[in-house]
Amino acid sequence: MKIAVLGGTGLIGSQAVAVLREHGHEAVPLSPSNGVDLLTGEGLDAGLKGADVALNLTNSPTFDEKSADFFRTSMENLLAAAQREQIGHLVILSIVGVDQVPDPYYRAKVLQEEVLAAGPVPYTIVRATQFFEFIGAIMSWTSDDDTVRLPATPVQPMASADVAKAVARAAVGAPRNGIQNVGGPEVLRLDEWGRAALAATGDTRTVVVDPTAGIFGVVPGDVLTAPQDAVLATTSYRQWLAR
Repeated sequence: MKIAVLGGTGLIGSQAVAVLREHGHEAVPLSPSNGVDLLTGEGLDAGLKGADVALNLTNSPTFDEKSADFFRTSMENLLAAAQREQIGHLVILSIVGVDQVPDPYYRAKVLQEEVLAAGPVPYTIVRATQFFEFIGAIMSWTSDDDTVRLPATPVQPMASADVAKAVARAAVGAPRNGIQNVGGPEVLRLDEWGRAALAATGDTRTVVVDPTAGIFGVVPGDVLTAPQDAVLATTSYRQWLAR
């Protein structure tokens, strides 16, 4: 099977390409570095030519109100090119609980899902929980030299390698015309996860529980944990740290 991987040189994309190739598929990474631009459409038809599936792992360069324009334009361009090139399945990566987080970036990801679902190409949306690799960025939003403020929001993070496996599985499977949720094996409070991350790197800052800190402070209940229908990965945070 030939799979065109948009964003195929990024954190998830490069790993997904490797997984697909390990399983005998022809995975072709597409990015501006090899002449494919989702925002302008440049190189898109040529990049998709002969592919059975398009796997879109691109991300907005900003995480604010401007991200909506990125996801709308890139998704519309990809759908149009996929229809012209007779792509049989279009897969995107989204976020567990994305439609319940009142944040501009999350609303933009919902828009991406909606544009895809309204389009003419059979599709699958893979919603993943937070990546282990992102805890540093999450803490940076609400930290200073001595203190990291985090809410006690439940999360169920997973390794990016497991996310890559999940999107690769979706790409070679039948279109769901719906959502596949995936998550990590254990639920942690965000403040607990932060403490573990700091301890693992010898960072002496103190984590203080602040219910209002960051974008996840306003998230109700277990929105960021994997729902009952989710496929759970097996790599725990401790195992990931040990690697």
